[in-house]
Amino acid sequence: MKKITLILAMTLSLMANEIILQESCTDVRTTANNIKNIVATKGLTVFAIINHSGNAKMVDMKLNESKMVIFGNPKLGTALMQQDMTVGLDLPLRILVFKDKDGKVKMAYRDGSWLASKHVLDAPKKEQKINKAMAMFVQKAGQCSKD
Repeated sequence: MKKITLILAMTLSLMANEIILQESCTDVRTTANNIKNIVATKGLTVFAIINHSGNAKMVDMKLNESKMVIFGNPKLGTALMQQDMTVGLDLPLRILVFKDKDGKVKMAYRDGSWLASKHVLDAPKKEQKINKAMAMFVQKAGQCSKD
């Protein structure tokens, strides 16, 4: 059943070409660390983790807990930028982990087809690779301990 749900979610997200949201069973810190560890294990480079809520606190503002994990594959990113340099505005890839207004932890990201819709690219296999990887990263990162 979980595989069917994941496939349906991926298919709908590819057609809708919007931000994909998935709930996490762990807290923001753990989920962000899980993403960091998963992408590093897959050989990708983790460039940064931005603590949005921590930055808000530094200017005496409140923001629900949120962290952005920024990562990528320089070989894949370079190949895309060779087709359209402006892709560099949307790379590296990122996943936002945040606590929503109801206290639920969510992960948000854009699928690879978003890049193609905003830039001049002819890279459907690379888009599919990004989509598959991003879906796997969030699925594993937010997995409940019993799964």
